[in-house]
Amino acid sequence: MMYDVIVVGVGGMGSAALAELARRGARVLGLDRAGIPNDQGSSHGVNRIIRLAYAEDPRYVPLLRRAYERWRELERALGEPILITTGGLDMGLPTSRVVTGSLASARAHDLPHELLQADAILRRFPGFALPDDIVAVYQPDGGFVLSERAIAGHARLALDAGADLHGHEPVVEWEALDTGVAVRTAVAEYRTRHMIVSAGAWVGKLLPSLARVAVPERQVLLWAATTQPERFTPAALPVFILDVEEGAFYGFPEYGIPGLKIGRMHHRREVIDPDTWDRTLIEPEDVAVLRAATSRYLPGADGPALTLKTCMFTNAPDEHFIIDALPGVPAVTVISPCSGHGYKFASVMGEIAADLALDGGTAHDIEMFRLDRFTEVST
Repeated sequence: MMYDVIVVGVGGMGSAALAELARRGARVLGLDRAGIPNDQGSSHGVNRIIRLAYAEDPRYVPLLRRAYERWRELERALGEPILITTGGLDMGLPTSRVVTGSLASARAHDLPHELLQADAILRRFPGFALPDDIVAVYQPDGGFVLSERAIAGHARLALDAGADLHGHEPVVEWEALDTGVAVRTAVAEYRTRHMIVSAGAWVGKLLPSLARVAVPERQVLLWAATTQPERFTPAALPVFILDVEEGAFYGFPEYGIPGLKIGRMHHRREVIDPDTWDRTLIEPEDVAVLRAATSRYLPGADGPALTLKTCMFTNAPDEHFIIDALPGVPAVTVISPCSGHGYKFASVMGEIAADLALDGGTAHDIEMFRLDRFTEVST
């Protein structure tokens, strides 16, 4: 059977791409090695932060503005909340990358924001306990996307628009043809004019030339019981990035399941094989890494662990995204890795992926995500 587009990996990016492609009338197939949705990749765990004052680079902000629009469109299509606004805090020393980068984006794009000193942070958000030298950029549009619900919603919209979705059908090999791509799974062979690879931690296995620029890393998330729950509701606590001597932490108010959710960027910097690592193993050191933040900076949320989950980042060397054609194979588009901060963009990435697959280009500025910035990638 010939498809217009086959999407390999039906997580955050892949599900959004399928929904958009099917909405535009393309004949599409989505393939995932696990279920649709699943807890095997990078987008489970209830929710993911969305931020507009983007510390990573001001060039992300136009994409974020479009992502917000597309998340609201998804809410209307599904008739349920998907994006919860809490405001966002980017905290650290005044010279920290989190603070200076957030300020740079806010100023470059004229975003409403406040620069708060430690005493002002504590008055407004008493869930924190902060040293006097910490400052914060507060941006009122920050919040979180209900990632698991959004993936299921994008998949539902794709199915309703005529897409074929196959879970538990891993791709075992693919071959470039004059007419497109042949994709072989454990079940069947399919033909397509274009293939999108949005497989996260498995990108390096499907596309070996990218193995050195798409490196999977183990992450652990903690949901900790709160002793002062009124300080950790979405109305009382914004989503936050906290860059301190113990590491760069990210956290969420209590929502969906009990407890304040917190993680540390790059956790213990463990490179893993996505097929062989033990997803169930949580070690005492994993908890200690996260308790270092709750005990000192969020003492009212330093209660017993309620939930611990593992997931994966897939990191590029510069920690920016990859959105590009595979070198030498224009019929294959790569939308990955996201380097631990990509999920919030999934709604607009679906639009970009559809543009690239169907039109060969996009009006969105994705120049900074090209593969030719890496010397490690062979053509």
